[in-house]
Amino acid sequence: MGSSFLITLREGLEVSLVLAILISYLVKTGRSAETGGVWRGTGLAVILCLVVGIIINAAVGGLNGTVNQIVEGCIAVAAAIVLTWMIFWMRANARSLGSNLRQKVDAATTVSALAAIAFFATVREGLETVLFLLSAETGSSSGVEVVLGGLAGLAVSAVLGWVIYKGGNRMNLRLFFQVTGVLLILFAAGLVGKAFHEFREALDLHSGGLIDPAWTIESGLWAKGTFYDFMKGFFGWHAKTEKIRLIAYFAYLIPVMWLFLKKPSTKSVEQSSSESVSV
Repeated sequence: MGSSFLITLREGLEVSLVLAILISYLVKTGRSAETGGVWRGTGLAVILCLVVGIIINAAVGGLNGTVNQIVEGCIAVAAAIVLTWMIFWMRANARSLGSNLRQKVDAATTVSALAAIAFFATVREGLETVLFLLSAETGSSSGVEVVLGGLAGLAVSAVLGWVIYKGGNRMNLRLFFQVTGVLLILFAAGLVGKAFHEFREALDLHSGGLIDPAWTIESGLWAKGTFYDFMKGFFGWHAKTEKIRLIAYFAYLIPVMWLFLKKPSTKSVEQSSSESVSV
C-alpha cells in the first residue's frame, strides 16, 4: 500500500503540475474559456488508462505457473527501467517544464489542440502509473491494498496541485522530487531483485550457490505482520532472501543512487540556482 501511495503521489503531482501550468497560463493570457479543452483531454486520458489497467490486470491475473513467473519478472524489469528513466527525466527537465508547456499553449490555436496537449501529458503519466501499480500488486500487496494506496496518493497529489495553482508564480519542488526520487529508486531496486527471483523460479532453480538464502528470519516484525508487509512492498525486503536477489538489488541501487545524488556540475548550477516549476 505504501509503494502504491508514493507512486500515485509522484505521478499524480506531475499531472497536477502540468494542469496547473496549462490552466494558469490560459487564464493569464485571456483564454480562460478554453480551459474546458484541457479538462476534456485529461478526462479522456484517465478513462483510457483505467481501461488499459483493467485489461492488463485481468490478463495477468489469469496466468499461472512458469508463464506467470516469467510475466511478473518481465513486468518488474520494465517497471524498474521506466521508473528510473522517469526519475532522471524529471530531475533534468523540471526547470524547463513550465516554459515548454507555455510554448505549446501559444502554438495551440484551437481547443482540440489544447485537449491534445493535456491528453498526451496525462496519458504518459497514467500508463506509467498502471505499470508501476501492476508491479506493486504482483510484488507484495493485494489488489485492494494497491487501489486504496493509489487513491490516497491521487487525492493528496490533487490537493498539492490545487495549492500549487493558488500558490503564486513559482514554487520550489526540488526537495519533493529529491526525496521521492530516493524512495522510488529503493522501490525500483526491489523490483530488480524481484525480477531475478521470478526468473529463478521459472528456471526451477531451488538450491546451490547464489540460489541459497543470504539470511532466514522466521519470527518477529522483520518476518511477518504489517511492518514486514510495508518493508517488503516498499523496499523489497524479504525474510528469506536469495543471494542472487540481494546482489541484483545492490547492483542496481548503488550506481543509480550515486548518479541521482551526485552534485550537478558548476555550469548547471550557474544556469539555475533551484529546480522550480513556474506556474
